[in-house]
Amino acid sequence: MSEPDGNQQPAVPDPAVAAGQERLTEPVVRTGMFGVAGTGDTSGYGGLQVRRPPRVPSPRPYGSYFDEVADQLEASLPTSGTSFGAAVEQVIVASGDLTFFVRREHLPAVAARLRDDPALRFELCLGVSGVHYLDDPGAELHAVYHLLSITHNRRVRLEVTAPDADPHVPSLVGVYPTCDFHERETWDFFGLVFDGHPALTRIEMPDDWRGHPQRKDYPLGGIPVEYRGATIPPPEERRAYE
Repeated sequence: MSEPDGNQQPAVPDPAVAAGQERLTEPVVRTGMFGVAGTGDTSGYGGLQVRRPPRVPSPRPYGSYFDEVADQLEASLPTSGTSFGAAVEQVIVASGDLTFFVRREHLPAVAARLRDDPALRFELCLGVSGVHYLDDPGAELHAVYHLLSITHNRRVRLEVTAPDADPHVPSLVGVYPTCDFHERETWDFFGLVFDGHPALTRIEMPDDWRGHPQRKDYPLGGIPVEYRGATIPPPEERRAYE
């Protein structure tokens, strides 16, 4: 890595970025199981409180092979025209997993370096998981890529976020062809649009289905279904407790 220029002026912190980082470090408490408010809740989970720990960067050393992977990715990314600090928001180690939170515009470059660098060589993407966090304003939609290095027998995860108002991330089909069906499923269920995907169409739900049924704001009832014109009744009409 090159030494910083002594005459270079220090970068002025972006207030929006600073506010976002402060938000991420705050714990989240959500009431209810499904995240939908304003409807009759006969599930028994209406009073449940779900506590999600804050998303804070993990300190060094990460342990295991994680430090070696992070160091090699930091050294390798400049060959793609970007830097580790510009591309990666956070590095988090939790539950035995190494996760790079990547800014969405840099996702293809980071994935390509993880695949192509001989010291990294994550040749296979095992799948794409979608998540919808209503309590994460500006980053409600998450996509998680699970990568495997067959050469080195290692695993990492890439996580990228997008707001509900702009649900777009670059497709990784060009880097990992196995992402094809996984990205279609994530769009089908969560509405996350993968720009550049060769055929982003429904894969589980019928082609004319409205909405994305695994989002937290998806209605719990009153939805017409394909079987003989049936309708799922709203929760308050299914059963009642005295």
